[in-house]
Order: sequence, then structure tokens, then C-alpha cells
Amino acid sequence: MKVSVIGTGYVGLVAAACLADGGNHVVCVDNDRKKIEGLKKGSIPIYEPGLAEIVARNEKSGRLTFTTDLKEGIDNSLVIILGVGTPSAPDGSADISTVLKVAQQIAGLMSSYKIIVTKSTVPVGTHKIVSELIKSKTEQPFDYVSNPEFLKEGSAVEDFMKPDRVIIGTTNPAVMEMMKEMYAPFMRKSSRILFMDPASAEITKYAANVMLAARISFMNELSMLCEKYDADIEQVRAGIGSDSRIGSAFLFPGVGYGGSCFPKDVRALIYMGNQTGVPMTIAQSVQQVNLIQQERFAEKVIQYFAKQKNVQLGIWGLAFKARTDDIRESPAIFCIEKFLDAGLKVVAFDPEAMPPTKQKLGDRIRTVENGYDVLEGSDALVVFTDWQEFRTPDFEQIAEKLKKPVLFDGRNLYTPSFVRQFGIEYHCIGRPS
Repeated sequence: MKVSVIGTGYVGLVAAACLADGGNHVVCVDNDRKKIEGLKKGSIPIYEPGLAEIVARNEKSGRLTFTTDLKEGIDNSLVIILGVGTPSAPDGSADISTVLKVAQQIAGLMSSYKIIVTKSTVPVGTHKIVSELIKSKTEQPFDYVSNPEFLKEGSAVEDFMKPDRVIIGTTNPAVMEMMKEMYAPFMRKSSRILFMDPASAEITKYAANVMLAARISFMNELSMLCEKYDADIEQVRAGIGSDSRIGSAFLFPGVGYGGSCFPKDVRALIYMGNQTGVPMTIAQSVQQVNLIQQERFAEKVIQYFAKQKNVQLGIWGLAFKARTDDIRESPAIFCIEKFLDAGLKVVAFDPEAMPPTKQKLGDRIRTVENGYDVLEGSDALVVFTDWQEFRTPDFEQIAEKLKKPVLFDGRNLYTPSFVRQFGIEYHCIGRPS
């Protein structure tokens, strides 16, 4: 099948590469000339495990091409996928201006029937707005499909290749068959395609992300209660996670959630509820607890050193989660900015996220190329991201190199009794001190 994908961010580039790997012929379009030129030379603008290899393989085969020419993409495709950004507006709503701009451009360039598919996360009702916009700009026939993405950063390629489900929002049987054909390479074992109307598809995306964010916030709120009663949140997690009705996923307490999806989608659902007179009170609480958890962790570290001067903190982890370089709304960045505002110095390491962090924070922090180098001259080690290489560190080296062996663990990566054997003062989330 001939496909064009508009946008080369996490959603667009992963979708384009994986669809090409499934045998489709894909034209990837972006108006950022520098990014497109880089992709043509094999430079991937994001870090996502396995993505570079898939892009290289399919570009070499001729199934994946990159261009800044939108007309080229439209002329060489039946299916046009929108994978552009929908960031939060100041009022919390999802900003769909780029979606609308691209839809208008597509309408002006269409010369034959097209299936226009939105993978971007868009507010409920966008299908009507986009469809009406395109109808007003062209007489060419088209169908609109809501096809929200469910890709986790750090495992986006695997999620696309082996999806839990693919949601197709359309009521046209012929379009359903075309979409089934496009996704057929990823359904060899069993079909996991769910067909529904576009509005239901749009709201399903928000519902899924807010539900997952709610699990995280509930565990974080529960961790505060555990600390008051000298209970262990990790034991509580195991206890409730063993219930088949609940399961163990997304029950890990920590310093809070971040990234490009959960914060934005929680805000958007709250906004949609307020606009329609159906307040999303649970989503509001999820948002509030997440902010409280980040502020609480930052304050714990700041208060520990309140009576000391010239304090330096060694930081492990800057990305909002492991296996990505994404620092958007990262709890690590939130807390680091609090540390800096309180007069603490910061030296940090992250396997992938140091370049975007330096771009955001500039000379306010110092970064190093080896994780253990953050310990030199530091008064404490603070862990924010659950990278695999941080999970079994050399505690002897940590205890030896820190001025005073203090470790603040924002991810509960370690067993308290084991860490303390090395003479390290250990602070974590929701566990007895």
C-alpha cells in the first residue's frame, strides 16, 4: 500500500518506519528541511531503541523516503497519516492548529480520493472539524479515520510491531478493509483491530492515558500514607498487583510521571470536561497528586541540606523515563530547577538525555560522560530515571566518592537494607526509614 506520513516526531517517524518495514511504500513528509536532510543521511532526530536500524533498512530498500514536499507525499499515496504535534495550549486544551493547517494544505493539493488518518492525539470532535475543513476546500472525495497511537517511548517500535490493539475510528466498511490491509503485517498471530466510530476512538486515547496516569498517582499518594505508618509501599504494590483484576503494570511509586503524553492528555481531558459541564474530578486529582509528589521529593532533598552551604548534588537520570532522550515535563528537570533555585549545585549524567537538558538549562548545570563522575565533590546522589545501568551500581564506589554517603532514590530501585550495608544513608519513596 502507498502511504504518506506527515510529521517526523515520535509518532510520525516510528509509524512511517514500521509501516515501511511491513512492506508498504511510505513517503515521510516534514517542513523542517534540516531534519529531512539529516534523515536522508541516516541521522535520527530522536533516540528510540531499534528505530535507526529500521529506518536505514527501509530507506535502502526504497520503501521509505523523506521529503519536505507535501504534494509529493500526497500524489504518491492513498493513505495520508497525520502525525504532527498537538501540544498543550495555555488553558490546558490540546492545540490542534498544526493538524488543521496540514489538513487545509492536503485539501488544496488533493487530485484524487484519499484516506486521511489522524494518529496525533486530538480532542474529541476533531474528526468533525477536520472533515468539514477539508470538504470546504476541495471537491475531491475522501474518508477520515481516527487511528490514535498507543506507543510508549522507549519501546515504541515494539509497540507498533506487536500492538496490544489498533483502534480504527470509521464507519465506512470499505475503509475498514483498507485499514485492515495496511495493518495486516502486524496481525499475523491474531487480529487485534478494534473498529469504532471516530468520536469513541478519540476519547479512548485520552481515557487510556489518564487511566494509566491515575494508577501512578494513586500509588504515589499511597506512598505518602505508607511513610506515615511505617508501611512499605513495595510490599503493598506486590499485594495489590497480585489481584488479577488489578494487575502489576503502572503500580510503581516514584517521583511522578512526565513525558509528552500523560501530563498533556490529563490536562486536555480536564479541559474537555470543563467545556462540556462534565468535570473530570478524578483527572484533576491525578494532576494535583503528580505535582505534589514532585514538589515533595524536591523539598525533601532541599530541606535535608537547608543548614549547609555550597551543596552539590550528583544526579542520575534526566529523561522522564529510561530508554528515551525525552525531557519534556520530566520530574528530574522539575526537581533540578527547584534545586538550582534553592542555591544547590548540580552535576548530572544520563545515557541519552544530556544534550536536550543542556539546551534547556544551559550552564546552570554541569554534565559528565560517566555516571560515577557525578559523585566527585557531591554531597549526595539523587536518582531520577530507571535506566538499566543504574539498577545494580557499585555501592562501595558511591559510598567512597560522596562527601557524605547519602542517596535519594526517586524510583525505589534498591533494597534499603542492602544499600545501608555499605554505610549509605538511604532515602526512598514510601518505605520505612
